[in-house]
Amino acid sequence: MIRTLTGVMFGAAVAAATLATGTGVASAAEEVNIYSLRQPFLIEPLLKAFTEKTGIKTNVVFAKEGVVERMKAEGANSPADVILTVDIGRLNDAVEAGVIQPVKSKTLEANIPASFRDPEGRWFALTQRARLIYTSKERVKPGEITSYEDLADPKWKDRICTRSGKHDYNVALLAAMIAHHGEAKAEEWLKGLKSNLATKPKGGDRDQVKAVKQGECDVAIGNSYYYGAMLSNPEQKPWADAVDLVFPTIGGTKGTHVNVSGVALTRSAPNRDNGVKLIEFLSSDQAQEIYAEANNEYPVNPTVKWSPMLESWGRFTPDDTQLTAIAELRSAAVKMVDRVGYDG
Repeated sequence: MIRTLTGVMFGAAVAAATLATGTGVASAAEEVNIYSLRQPFLIEPLLKAFTEKTGIKTNVVFAKEGVVERMKAEGANSPADVILTVDIGRLNDAVEAGVIQPVKSKTLEANIPASFRDPEGRWFALTQRARLIYTSKERVKPGEITSYEDLADPKWKDRICTRSGKHDYNVALLAAMIAHHGEAKAEEWLKGLKSNLATKPKGGDRDQVKAVKQGECDVAIGNSYYYGAMLSNPEQKPWADAVDLVFPTIGGTKGTHVNVSGVALTRSAPNRDNGVKLIEFLSSDQAQEIYAEANNEYPVNPTVKWSPMLESWGRFTPDDTQLTAIAELRSAAVKMVDRVGYDG
């Protein structure tokens, strides 16, 4: 049985030391305990495959937030062995909170390129999600916009839609702009983007694509996997059909900005060896292919074949800026969003 909990309920459940078994903290040698901010539909097939391969039982608590804070409160008594989360910022938050420990593994070093793992082995990326530009098929010509820098061009005045500038995905993109251009030029770019907004930032990435379909704007910013999700949803497919995908460059000749989902071994880890085995499995060809099929995310393992849907969108070059550098600039990016009044 898997218990799905969020918010306060999650904290209460962990405080009571109950995981998926419902009978107490799993501590047997052939079990592993997981705190996951990734959704059940994506994680369950992976964990099933892991158990079938290794015989190790998985106990999971799903949550939308509060994992790092809870683990800090639990300290050495935390039952979690592994945390699964999204966004380089959240992985970095776990590092700064001191709730995870490094892993040294030849398997992980072979499966995950250096740019997608912490230099000290404190976290490992599992999937990539590209931050794309969606353009109206009717009102934007192919090749008319090719870079993130183009979003600040006055020609797009009143033609762009985005979600909040303080959302993790946009904070990471702005941090990447700071990494490439420095704070002064990045702030000038953000002001230009703000001046081109058709509406006040609101909603999620899919809402921006819907706005393009409805004619509220001509250009939107959104993560790549949402396109696949919309194509699979009868109600949202017309939104996806109304736009072209642009894999923008950043910093001139650099590739497309990507963020990641990732995994880390907890500092307390009562089942440390099994936790490492799970992390290694998640970097394997089998697990990476499941990720790609289930949520239209790009594998970080370079030997893994892309899903047919991902292939249909075309190949792209990811920006090779170190994710640790982007994480370190997130605070500066959030302050910049406030200074510019981007969401106002």
